[in-house]
Amino acid sequence: ETQPSGSSNLLPEKVCAIAHLRNPRLSPEGRTLPCTFKMLRTTPVPVATARFPRVLCDISSTSKKAQRCQPPRAAVCFRGSTVRTAVSLAAGRKRSASVHRLCTTMVASATSTAVEQLRFLTPALAERIRTEVGTPSYAYDMAGLRSQGSKALAFPNAFGLTVRYAMKSSPNAAILQVFHNMGIQIDASSGYEVERAIEAGIPPENISLSTQELPTFFADLVNKGTKINACSLTQLERFGQAFPGGEVGVRFNPGLGSGGTGKTNVGGAGSSFGIWFELLPQVKEIVAKYDLKVVRVHTHIGSGSDPAVWQKVSGMSLDLCRQFDTVHTLNLGGGYKVGRMATEKSTDLSVVGVPVVEAFKAFAEDTGRKLHLEIEPGTFLLANAGCVVSTIQDMVTTGEQGHTFLKMDTGMTELLRPSLYGSQHPLVVVPSGGSSTAATEEARYVVVGHCCESGDLVSPADGEPETITERPMGKAQVGDILVMEGAGAYCSSMSTKHYNSFPEAAEVLVDGDNLHVIRKRQEFRQIWANEVALPTSALK
Repeated sequence: ETQPSGSSNLLPEKVCAIAHLRNPRLSPEGRTLPCTFKMLRTTPVPVATARFPRVLCDISSTSKKAQRCQPPRAAVCFRGSTVRTAVSLAAGRKRSASVHRLCTTMVASATSTAVEQLRFLTPALAERIRTEVGTPSYAYDMAGLRSQGSKALAFPNAFGLTVRYAMKSSPNAAILQVFHNMGIQIDASSGYEVERAIEAGIPPENISLSTQELPTFFADLVNKGTKINACSLTQLERFGQAFPGGEVGVRFNPGLGSGGTGKTNVGGAGSSFGIWFELLPQVKEIVAKYDLKVVRVHTHIGSGSDPAVWQKVSGMSLDLCRQFDTVHTLNLGGGYKVGRMATEKSTDLSVVGVPVVEAFKAFAEDTGRKLHLEIEPGTFLLANAGCVVSTIQDMVTTGEQGHTFLKMDTGMTELLRPSLYGSQHPLVVVPSGGSSTAATEEARYVVVGHCCESGDLVSPADGEPETITERPMGKAQVGDILVMEGAGAYCSSMSTKHYNSFPEAAEVLVDGDNLHVIRKRQEFRQIWANEVALPTSALK
């Protein structure tokens, strides 16, 4: 696309677009729709990106040759060898201008990306963790846990508040105990999590269970004092059979969901979580059949949810409370968005909760019932209070037109979120030896894990786990430390440990200058300790 006057400053490097060559929907006769690009080359770029015929086009003013091709259905923009998939573009001749504007915006964004910094560790502490505990290791910040816990406990409420830690985000006993000592209770997602919390010293009456699989031993948990939220009609029926006349909570799917990705959205018609709101008559039938008392209504729409959607669902949840005059508690779940990267925003609980206070007061005026509020944060409490300390164990290059890869002694075995969601985590190079400052000279790298798996990618494009990107960070060399920030929640608990027979990593709680090992590194023979040998006769 011909450069608009004065735009060259926005394109300091060559910016390219992958253009779809053939679009039968727009050109049923196969004729060429005019769209001028200046050609750079016609060979595919060696990155796992577009899965359609493509041509690489130079949109910078340095190329002299022009070629006509069909307008692109989608584009992938490059800065150097950094790639990011763009949105689908509008039809017709205007597409060429759209590509130019899109690439201009993306390059401006790429060139302004700041090198991320350490959050709570110092370079010396990172080196000390490597020396004393080894890498990879998870590290958690005691001060950060307490700070976030205090913010959650200050959530605006009208008639009382219970904060429950979503322990699935990181179930280590030390973390459970830190929050328990602050007055934070527990949200469990399986019967085994309940048992684990009890073993960690959490009183059963401080535990609430909302689960996709109601365990066969749920009656034992209820008898100990654990609260149950029935998440399906079947679960409600089973509870009624075991505890006729008992008190129960009911989790509803309010028909609306919101999450940071489609994989973390747990509301709406595409989600199996909770009882679909239109099945309310069936819920009432089961409640009447077993003379149950619904004392809690529970809704949760997703992790990383939009605050506006969360507030809307709060109102919908209050409407469900009106259907049961025995309800005294409304649990609105968690999922508050947390910005891990410096450019990402976090939900301010002191702001998002204010409209909910007014809604609870209005409900009280209408019904005479002052509902108790429960929330279930996990990511909010832990995400930025944790990191993975790792070592750069190798560096490889794929040439001038390729990338420089940092190979870590960690990966999806400790940090699955990038491979699963395309999640972004700050990556900070700390020079070997624990110098007083992190690396200052900047470079760009693709960061990969140690698994024999092409999907073990630590630096994918945002929301695109299969698209590699180069990330700006301090200049690195083999033997340096790489700290992966934002790894407190859904990392240790949601890893692919034991893949390629890598043992479970250690966990450390950092309390000022004190390092407390809260999980030892697994001895590798423990990986197969439960295997049972075949009898010799079976091998003949």
